[in-house]
Amino acid sequence: MTRSLDSARTRAEVRVQRFLDAATELFNSNSGKEFTVQEVVERSGQSLHSFYQYFGGKHELLLALFEESVQSAAERLGERLADEDDPLERLHSFVVEYYRICRPPYMLEASANGRAPFMAEFAQQLLTAHPKEAARVFAPVVSLFEDVLQGAAAAGAVRSGLGEGPIVGIVLEAIMFNTFSSTIGGLSARPHAGDSAEYLWDLIVHGIGTGSES
Repeated sequence: MTRSLDSARTRAEVRVQRFLDAATELFNSNSGKEFTVQEVVERSGQSLHSFYQYFGGKHELLLALFEESVQSAAERLGERLADEDDPLERLHSFVVEYYRICRPPYMLEASANGRAPFMAEFAQQLLTAHPKEAARVFAPVVSLFEDVLQGAAAAGAVRSGLGEGPIVGIVLEAIMFNTFSSTIGGLSARPHAGDSAEYLWDLIVHGIGTGSES
């Protein structure tokens, strides 16, 4: 009986993955533009009935795809940080690498495993309209950032207590949505403007104050 259940579970996982792979291919080939459930079904080679066995609709499909993307991003960040011992440099690496992961699809090449880019537009919709779902999906990245921030605080590189308040979410959202700042601030029109990820890091770690109080 256990073997039968395991086999059924494996078949279900394979079917779900085929839908996710189809959505990824459509997302990448259309440069992030809209696609329909029917297009996903046809690309996957499965039936519409099968699709609705696993997903309530397109939102649930995108949510699953986005959750997979976030998990992949957390793994990529973890691998990048594993080579860095200095607590402040770990924080620096997290900010810069996370910024680059979150850049809009047209500014990214497809990742090595073929997964869709980070889907920043969907992330914004999720955070605005479905905050509880967003909190669950972003948990792997939040947990990693909390660990990095606490390590920097323990080393005296940043103020203590930052991981206990809303600063974690504030910084992560600032990184994610400032990936569009090169357009808003006109950096995309300046060929020698430098790396906007490093500009953001400088703002996060130093702020814009002078360090003196009036």
